Amino acid sequence: MHRTYSLRNARAPTASQLQSPPPPPASTRGKFFGKGGIAYAIRRNGAGAFGPDMARKLSQFVKMEKNVLRSMEIVANERRDAAKQLSLWGLENDDDVSDITDKLGVLIYEISELDDQFIDRYDQYRLTMKSVRDIEASVHPSKERKYKIDDKIAFLKYKDPQSPKIEILEQELVRAEAECLVAEAQLSNITRSKLRAAFTYQFDSMIEHAEKVALIAGYGRALLELLDDSPVTPGETRHAYDGYDASKQIIIDAEAALNEWTLDSAQVKPTLSFRQDYDDYEDEEEPEIEEVEEEEHPDHEQWVQEEEAPAEEHQEQEEPQQEEREVVAA
Repeated sequence: MHRTYSLRNARAPTASQLQSPPPPPASTRGKFFGKGGIAYAIRRNGAGAFGPDMARKLSQFVKMEKNVLRSMEIVANERRDAAKQLSLWGLENDDDVSDITDKLGVLIYEISELDDQFIDRYDQYRLTMKSVRDIEASVHPSKERKYKIDDKIAFLKYKDPQSPKIEILEQELVRAEAECLVAEAQLSNITRSKLRAAFTYQFDSMIEHAEKVALIAGYGRALLELLDDSPVTPGETRHAYDGYDASKQIIIDAEAALNEWTLDSAQVKPTLSFRQDYDDYEDEEEPEIEEVEEEEHPDHEQWVQEEEAPAEEHQEQEEPQQEEREVVAA
């Protein structure tokens, strides 16, 4: 039935992959998963229960994101099976339905491939946040050491205030506090850089996935335009289907559009209203100030001369009066 374009396993690298090489496969692949599974419940309920207190919250976050990954993998696998089943169902129908459902199965299968790519990139984001958790866990021992030394000093001051160990412990406490300051500063710097890098990676992959899915949806609607859904009366035959070349070209165009897409060519751009309002406000205020100045003082130099002239005459009148006062005083 004119299976001109079958599902493929090997893919040539796309333009976005050449621009940003894809990461290795996600670590969650091929493992036992499911919302009702034992592993899911253990990760959800026991995440962060073990390990340093400082890293527990982030550890729970990382484990929850792992559950998100496994859920997305379920969706990708189910979508792939659904695409195959759609093609098999259409095989037993008329020529037009058979051809369109086969091509729609190709597009839906392509969405599952995009899901797999998104899962791999999502895992890289999760591993970046996991590295922050590991750094938090490494800082915890230095804090614990400082607290223990502080407790020992307090105990010795209560039990034996004259103990020579107090001075030694105080010196150790100074060194421990210095180590904590250095570790906390490094943790603060690394946390900010890793957080920004991780979510930048995630949001870029979201933009790519969303826009490519939108492209596939557009080409899917173009395929539906080839399907004649006009009603027929009993005994009437439909026109022979002649859209094989057109449907094949739509799939080829869809593949070309996906391969040529890059992050620089993204159509959806964020608009920040507060920056726009501020720029508009600045642009509106400056011209008004210039117009007011020109209207109030069109002949500024002449106005200054007229104002200075009476001042000079007044000064000349004051000088003789001042001389008369000096004479009288003498």
